Amino acid sequence: MTSECVLDLRRGIDSGEIVPYFQPLVELRTGQLSGFEVLARWHHPLRGVVLPDEFIPVAEAGGLIGELMQSVLVKAFTAAVSLPEYLRLSVNVSAIQLRDLSLRQEIGLAAERAGFQMSRLTVEITESALVGNLEHARMVTQELKELGSRIAIDDFGTGYSSLRHLHALPFDEIKVDQTFVHTMLSRRESRKIVAAIVGLGQSLGLVTVAEGVEDKDQAEMLLWLGCDLGQGWLYGRPVSGDELQEYVTAHKRELRKESAKAPVGGDSGFHMDALPSQRLAQLQAIYDGAPVGLCFLDRNLRYVSLNRRLAEMNNAPIVAHLGRTVAEVIPQFYAQLEPYLKRALSGEPVIGLKSRAVMEDGAVQMRSTSYQPTLDEAGEVVGISVAVVDITERESKDEALRESEEHYRYTVELSPHVTWTADAKGMVMESGPLWTLLTGLTQEESMDWGWSQALHPEDIPRTAAAWQRSIDSGKPLDLEYRIRCKDGGWRWMRARASARLGEDGAVVRWYGTLEDIHDYKAAMEELEASKARLQAVFDAVPVGLVIAEAPSGRVAMGNPRAEAILGHPIIPTDDIAGHAMWPLFHADGRRLGSQEYPLVRAIQRGEVVDGEELIYECGDGVRRWVSLTAAPIRSGEGHITGGVVALRDIQAVKAPQVDAVGEILGKGSTDRGKRSLKPKG
Repeated sequence: MTSECVLDLRRGIDSGEIVPYFQPLVELRTGQLSGFEVLARWHHPLRGVVLPDEFIPVAEAGGLIGELMQSVLVKAFTAAVSLPEYLRLSVNVSAIQLRDLSLRQEIGLAAERAGFQMSRLTVEITESALVGNLEHARMVTQELKELGSRIAIDDFGTGYSSLRHLHALPFDEIKVDQTFVHTMLSRRESRKIVAAIVGLGQSLGLVTVAEGVEDKDQAEMLLWLGCDLGQGWLYGRPVSGDELQEYVTAHKRELRKESAKAPVGGDSGFHMDALPSQRLAQLQAIYDGAPVGLCFLDRNLRYVSLNRRLAEMNNAPIVAHLGRTVAEVIPQFYAQLEPYLKRALSGEPVIGLKSRAVMEDGAVQMRSTSYQPTLDEAGEVVGISVAVVDITERESKDEALRESEEHYRYTVELSPHVTWTADAKGMVMESGPLWTLLTGLTQEESMDWGWSQALHPEDIPRTAAAWQRSIDSGKPLDLEYRIRCKDGGWRWMRARASARLGEDGAVVRWYGTLEDIHDYKAAMEELEASKARLQAVFDAVPVGLVIAEAPSGRVAMGNPRAEAILGHPIIPTDDIAGHAMWPLFHADGRRLGSQEYPLVRAIQRGEVVDGEELIYECGDGVRRWVSLTAAPIRSGEGHITGGVVALRDIQAVKAPQVDAVGEILGKGSTDRGKRSLKPKG
């Protein structure tokens, strides 16, 4: 670095040539804009646009990093201060800045000069900046947290990754470096690293952000892995401060278009997922308590995990299995199992494989084993999930077999469902007596494909095609069709069947049931009709209605009148206060705090808010009087499960009061159709 470089940079800072650019941050789940990362660009009069990788080292070596940061932050905060409050800014600080005790004052001063709220700021720290500087970093980050900003750890996993850093500092976010994101679709190692970082962030309650998202396949993979936010060229190139507002508006417009294209309906219920540690404990309890032997094998057929039941069947403790192959642990069975294990590794499930062997103690053991290939997020087989049942007694005793057949016969005769069997080619061999009572067809008339005489003509092609697919693939059958009853009426039935396989894996016989679901179908049709009537009433009432869930406050739905009053579609959101979507003000111009919103009071405190008159700011800046009535929604046990708010446009009634308030604030409008009640400052 030469003194000329430093002087040139000094001139560039003083002349305002170094300006902020804004790279979008987007919620992967909803596609909504979350904020921007601030990037510095030097518009050099001779060299054109110079990237920060070139001039930041010059600034650090020449002692200009503080002035550079102050200049860029003031411009960034000024450009973003007029954006919606839910949009945040992220800025990166270097290792040298992290050692500067005045960092808090510099950032706070820049925010104060621009009128930018520190609660909308995220400060990103690279892990390399923490090496040998942890205590000082703890002091600086704590000071920034006290100002209200969030702290993110950047480039995690690229150099000095340490769980000690995550434990020692008050991080709110963890960022996945773009080098892993770019290669995660083509390299399994990168994909596993991304999954590990996202999982670590979830376990620690941190927001996870992926850098360098360039296409939809990467975004979908990140969403599948559970990542929260993404940034990269998929969402647009960094924009200048002059283009910032235009980008936000265009993104909202595009999001609304995509929302309008989305199918109506769907599951709008609220789901509370367990924490990863809780899910693991639940799965482990099921695993250990299963009455069959269970294990997971890696691609080398080594035991990764197993339950006690399988260890007992193999006459060896659990620890003696781990890391060893199937051939080493149960050599008596391995020759029979090996071909099917290889088929499972190629992605083919194996169900009900029977095997027989003499154990070390001389006892004969017979097993039924099923292999299910386990796939990772890219669809690659990473191992085999194994279920083993000891069928020695069942297979070796003729008496048990006869008892089983007798039991089956009584089950068929007494079952409330029609039971039936078919051969491997799908020809019906036997049906329960209830079939004759329902249809009037005898056993002989129903054999082979004769049962299809009872089907409704419209259902025959679909039923025959589904049954043929199951016969060809060996996969279970599950479909619904209508049959003609003895009285001439038609009734809906549900047919289900599964195949029994032989030792060679081929289908030996089909076992099925036929269930009368006519009353259930009628009830479901009536339920759908009732839901449609209720929805019509909800949409037709002349009052705006919005319903939210508890305790999150997630907006679930709203009617057309509410959208007309608010001036925008009701898009489900996790915003508990809704203040990002509903900017509300008191009569004196003060904006409502997040805990003052009627809907929040109803959900969090169980209050009933009756006709509270407030001022609502539309998207174009025009403010109008609205009346809000809110109440909690309670379950049968009295628990708050949600909240509802009713909105009425009372601008016409309140117009004289609007004029009066405008006179008091010195901001009265002569346009009675667009009265503005903006508070001072």
